[in-house]
Amino acid sequence: MNTDRQSTTTLLPISYLFVPGNRPERFAKAVEAGADAIILDLEDAVHPESKAAARAAVWAWQESTSSVACQRFIRLNSVGSALFRQDLTWLGDMRYPERCTGVFLPKAEAPQALARVVEQLLAWQPQLHIVAIIETAKGLQQVEAIAAIPGLARLAFGSLDFSLDINCGQVPEAFLYARNRIVLTSRTAGLPAPIDGVTPAINDLAVVAQDSLYARSLGFGAKLCIHPAQLSTVQRAFLPDAHQLAWADRVMSAVAGGSHAVQVDGEMVDLPLIEQAQRLLDLAHRYAAVAKTGTC
Repeated sequence: MNTDRQSTTTLLPISYLFVPGNRPERFAKAVEAGADAIILDLEDAVHPESKAAARAAVWAWQESTSSVACQRFIRLNSVGSALFRQDLTWLGDMRYPERCTGVFLPKAEAPQALARVVEQLLAWQPQLHIVAIIETAKGLQQVEAIAAIPGLARLAFGSLDFSLDINCGQVPEAFLYARNRIVLTSRTAGLPAPIDGVTPAINDLAVVAQDSLYARSLGFGAKLCIHPAQLSTVQRAFLPDAHQLAWADRVMSAVAGGSHAVQVDGEMVDLPLIEQAQRLLDLAHRYAAVAKTGTC
């Protein structure tokens, strides 16, 4: 098992905001909204007749903006499609490839084909962060082989497409097995905690918070977003809140003398909980700028 594919000190995005690639007037607004990462989308958000225009808009923005306040990703079209082959040609011709943080590969299903694509993408840009989106039954059945592909940076769960593929309801119970398997596979493959799928609700931030906290409770470390209004809610949900940090402080104070078995708040705390407390404090420290926005 490889457990060192990603440094634990790397500041990974928590909130990824999709932006249609054919809506360049939204690119800068997406950055200004405060996302940890934006995903310039060439796939589902773009009509087939607008793919070329989307590539041109993304290219022009990449050329004109040498740096932005967040990481920038591009979601390509499905591997194996004619559109994907056009995407690869377009990427190979792009100047300033270092301005692209990474790419999302949708409908990830075939490990051997994906491995060849990852190798090709890394030859284009060795520092590229490549995320495979598991969003079909075939993809879930192959998730362990996909996660083992050298150079892959993270997994994501495409819950909406997954529900369409297996014809299930968009309810937590229907997705539990898939989510658990993606989380466990990420861990055993040495990948960071995966990215959960989108919440369609835009105006009901209580639903966004509920979905985000649920995903975090299962072991996800980030979430895909479809509207700027969702960002701060998602960011807060995936970070320790004030109560958790206060508990962690009490735990670390109680064990400062060297004991690994102490009472905190009337409950017994031993090494696993001590390590959990330290993890919460480390996480809050690394994402201090986001944590200042408050608690859910």
